[in-house]
Amino acid sequence: MVEKAKFSAHLLHPKYWLLWFGVALMRTTQVLPLRWQMKLGAGLGRFVMRVAGSRTRTAKRNISLCFPEMSAQEQQTLLVQNFEETGKALFDTINAWWWSDSKVQDHMQMAGTEHISNTLEAGHGVILFAVHCLPLEMGARVFGQFNPSIGVYRPHNNRLMEYLQVKGRLRSNKGLVSKRDIRQMVRSLRTPDAVWYTADQDFGRSSAVFIPFFAVPDAATITGATTLAKLGKAKVLPFFVERNQDDSGYRIEVMPALEDFPGVDEVSDALRGNKIIEQLINKNRHQYMWLHRRFKTRPDENGPSLY
Repeated sequence: MVEKAKFSAHLLHPKYWLLWFGVALMRTTQVLPLRWQMKLGAGLGRFVMRVAGSRTRTAKRNISLCFPEMSAQEQQTLLVQNFEETGKALFDTINAWWWSDSKVQDHMQMAGTEHISNTLEAGHGVILFAVHCLPLEMGARVFGQFNPSIGVYRPHNNRLMEYLQVKGRLRSNKGLVSKRDIRQMVRSLRTPDAVWYTADQDFGRSSAVFIPFFAVPDAATITGATTLAKLGKAKVLPFFVERNQDDSGYRIEVMPALEDFPGVDEVSDALRGNKIIEQLINKNRHQYMWLHRRFKTRPDENGPSLY
């Protein structure tokens, strides 16, 4: 488990200077009022939508696959809103990594934290069952004001970005665990502690079942929540974070622990998990990360791609 960001002189190498300059520039924007940041972010998102062809096509395809009942105009409106929210997410990350605790507390609302306290006090670990909503970085920072926990992440290939994301995320987390380190997740849950977990992306064929996700009947879905709940003797608590509609701050909601989870088998658990994920996404569709190729893995390896 990573518990400290490790700086080294190698990060001062000239190949990182441009990135350091960009980081310094981004940090200056943290002094702007949140609504100003969000206006800049919305404009940035619209620009990215015009120039990021493949990502735009992926998001558009995901929306059409998941919501075929929506008209073409409704789908296009959601797409534009989503890219605006994607631009805003850059500033969410800046705020999450560099705002002071007091400034975070001035811009946050929390609901359902008693479910965390009650579960931990009963001796059970907490699996925070989250989705990849765009303000998720800020959600972790807000949650850390109440209960610093264990973040699950993918280590970055760029050494400077790895240093920055670890340093930023440890402002609210006790530690970070690689998404492949199941043993450490289980140890943390048995402490007991709270561990972040997401099951809403396509992680490939390994340890996946093909089940419905919105209108797609055969989406590759991982079954790790069942394994973690069993081995970690933990409870699964759905977790949601969003930026307020008026861009005035952030709100998180923790829901009660799922009853009878794990259930009969991992497939029924995954089906239940996808239904919960759909409910969380539907709370704020335009703040969800539609840029990910959610349906890239098909049941038939030789079948045509949905993209």
